[in-house]
Amino acid sequence: MNKKQKKNLIRIIITGILLLALHFVPVDGWIRFVLYMIPYGIIGYDILIKAGKGIINRQPFDECLLMSIATIGAIVLAVSRSGDYVEAIAVMLFYQVGEWFQSYAVGKSRRNIADLMDIAPDYANIMGEDGELEEVDPDDVEIGSTIALDTAALTGESMPRDVSEGMEVVSGSINLSGLLKIQTTKEFGESTATKVLELIEDASSRKSKSENFITRFARVYTPIVVFLALALALIPPVVLLLMGADSMWGDWLYRGLTFLIISCPCALVISIPLSFFAGLGGASKQGVLVKGSNYMETLSEVKTIVFDKTGTLTKGTFTVTAVHPETITEEELLHMASHVERYSTHPIAQSLRDAYPNEKDDCSVTDIEEIPGHGIRAIINGKTVCVGNSKMMESIGAKYKPCDHLGTIIHVAINGEYEGHIVISDTIKDHSKEAITALKQHGIRKTVMLTGDAKAVADKVGGDLGIDEIRSELLPQDKVSEVEKLLSEKRSDKERLAFVGDGINDAPVLSRADIGIAMGAMGSDAAIEAADVVLMDDNPYKIVTAIRISKKCLRIVKENIWLAIGVKVLVLLLGALGIANMWAAVFADVGVCVIAVLNAIRCMHMDFDEPKS
Repeated sequence: MNKKQKKNLIRIIITGILLLALHFVPVDGWIRFVLYMIPYGIIGYDILIKAGKGIINRQPFDECLLMSIATIGAIVLAVSRSGDYVEAIAVMLFYQVGEWFQSYAVGKSRRNIADLMDIAPDYANIMGEDGELEEVDPDDVEIGSTIALDTAALTGESMPRDVSEGMEVVSGSINLSGLLKIQTTKEFGESTATKVLELIEDASSRKSKSENFITRFARVYTPIVVFLALALALIPPVVLLLMGADSMWGDWLYRGLTFLIISCPCALVISIPLSFFAGLGGASKQGVLVKGSNYMETLSEVKTIVFDKTGTLTKGTFTVTAVHPETITEEELLHMASHVERYSTHPIAQSLRDAYPNEKDDCSVTDIEEIPGHGIRAIINGKTVCVGNSKMMESIGAKYKPCDHLGTIIHVAINGEYEGHIVISDTIKDHSKEAITALKQHGIRKTVMLTGDAKAVADKVGGDLGIDEIRSELLPQDKVSEVEKLLSEKRSDKERLAFVGDGINDAPVLSRADIGIAMGAMGSDAAIEAADVVLMDDNPYKIVTAIRISKKCLRIVKENIWLAIGVKVLVLLLGALGIANMWAAVFADVGVCVIAVLNAIRCMHMDFDEPKS
């Protein structure tokens, strides 16, 4: 608990003790009034101040005003009638109990999110001119500085990757062995870790449709019930008076105050946003960053999930599994391919370089041109070397030979003559199959895989995983078109489509889908910006976790809405008829609010049977 929560808890306890003690004090009149105003002041002073400020600022109609009117009115009635002030003070006491529960729940959820946010380093190690390391504030690190990697993690466990001179190192990485000296290319404010923090901080500001409805509802509802309570307190006694009967002013005023307490929208106003906030916190605890409650709501409505293949369902760690040369040796074929791919950051290029580790700068490589969806062309020692897929071979008129090996086929042509091909294979991630199976068990109607890979490779991977539809040999822009088609095929407007990608080339599709999910995309600024949900590690099963959290969160939201409205309507009718007293009003308001808050907290405590690595 924070200081404010502890202070309020102490106020609640002291008020409860004083009420209990005053029950045994045999005093009457003004002394009794003064004694009971002590616990009332202790428990209610802040509510009265807020109500006063609301009136001054011309924004009076909120729960603070309702509580103030109801309790002050009850005190006035007690002065004129029985002298029993317990009801009035109990209303304020239990209201504060409900507020405390809400504050505690929000605080607990914030701590879950804070754990996810604890990824920014406290300092950076800058290497000085004398080679000594110096600890400085990350904001003070200038572009071009040489730093040693700190052990600050973004979260989750990603597969260890070797880095060498000239390679890009993602901010937030963990150095598992040795000493790394890294030259910074961005300021700390532009780092991946900082962007993740900003997204987490902004998440609670993106409200769901349910939250927006409740906010609008409360703005209209609150003034209406104030006037209805006033009407209930004044109109019936006036009518009775005109009819010559006993007006019973006290009874009708009591009913009006009871009506006011019952109608207070605390349970709705507090529990609905809290349910979403708790859901965001629970998701963060599981390593799932949802950028706002609106996306939590959308995620619960997903019926179609579209997957990128490489890096999402497969590991994206390609290895050369076969080399089939034509007129040159295997070594020469690999040599040429690795030279052309020397400066590419694509995983396939890295696998080619790994297959020919003894590459030296003994060749002149110029005019490097990357052709999207085809491959790379370069001039090596005066020869035009093309390395890419069958589309590239067709575009230059080289007669390539198909290969029956399963994997990605990289063809090589020198001066327009076909010189052979290299087979590169990817591997399916450990939990991809379990994820697809579990998604179908949790209401996903259709799974689709989009990939630029060859049809044979795509069909094999999709078949092994149980994917419903497989669309292969796509250019990057084709993925957007395919998602557009799938969006048009949805059975109803309430169904949502999610796209899951690794975030490198998938930013346009992540933005176009109803909801974009970035898989293990901590290294990609594009993914962080474009995706609505970011999974903090590479485990595909986290998609199942995210779906389950969203569904449970929305189920709890609906439960709280029906509970709050149902109980209020019932007790409002009973209160208007004089059957329900102020204690029933306390239950209808504070009791329901506490129940709804406790129900909302369930979003933070969700156990998932994720498969172990």
